[in-house]
Amino acid sequence: MIEAAMIWNEPNNKSHWDPELDPGWMRFSRMAVLAAQAIRRENPRLTRVLGGISPIDPCFIRNMAGSGVLDSVDTVAVHGFPLDWNLWQIHEWPDKLDEIRAETGLPVWVTEVGVSTFGAEEVQAWGVDRTAELLVGRTHRIHWYSLYDLPRTWEATTRHREAEGSSYYRHFHMGLLDEEGRPKLALDRFGRHTPDLGICQWFHFEDHRLDEAVAWMKRLGVRHLRTGLSWADSFRPGALAWFDRQMAALETFEVTLTFCFTPERRGIAPHHTSPPLVEEEFAEFCAGMVRRYCPGKTEASADRLALEA
Repeated sequence: MIEAAMIWNEPNNKSHWDPELDPGWMRFSRMAVLAAQAIRRENPRLTRVLGGISPIDPCFIRNMAGSGVLDSVDTVAVHGFPLDWNLWQIHEWPDKLDEIRAETGLPVWVTEVGVSTFGAEEVQAWGVDRTAELLVGRTHRIHWYSLYDLPRTWEATTRHREAEGSSYYRHFHMGLLDEEGRPKLALDRFGRHTPDLGICQWFHFEDHRLDEAVAWMKRLGVRHLRTGLSWADSFRPGALAWFDRQMAALETFEVTLTFCFTPERRGIAPHHTSPPLVEEEFAEFCAGMVRRYCPGKTEASADRLALEA
């Protein structure tokens, strides 16, 4: 089932939202509020999550509070990769959560945390255990990124190879399984921490790994999954057929479903990081996906039932 709808992904990271096209995140704030309202109209009981932030930045959360976004969501989320990309150490995780909690009374989820095997598989294995030790019991949701390595023949479209150097290549080695589906050392360690640890696994359009991924997650005892439906992909031929297949395959998990990525034809600039020309169009996409995969009583019906009770 779908337990939560996430509005965008890493909005404070240029790999996912271009701040040069949206100074102060004013367009993003309007888009997020409209999307949250649209989701609520379709299913008032669905948890609405502000897209996980990376870096973990209290100033960005303060901005979202000031622009009204936090009044429209139920949860905020953070992403952290201290052994690969962040400029802080893994033992600081509790402090990072507290920094965000100091800015909002909303729950704080960890919707991406992981360790690459770029240097050694042993580092990832240790990182799984240490992450569980630091986060289990301190947050309601923890999604490990990820189940699979990104295939080397694919481009990491949300990263900037020219600007990142070796950091770009770490992105390809975040899985508990390699790109051929072979287990790494950390896989067994991860299984010891489920269901407290969930998985974040993005599935590309018509991803050949979908069925095998479902089998692995069931074998590992995964209960909570975070994935996404791409607004950009929705313009591809056969998009709804793929979305239907993906969501049917994942129906036994408690899914946090992320909506993100601007279609080239709908952005200020022709890129997935661009703010949309019309923010309402993204809200309409979110509403349509909730209506299709997680329909609920309308807001008006819910209010009427509450009054009758």
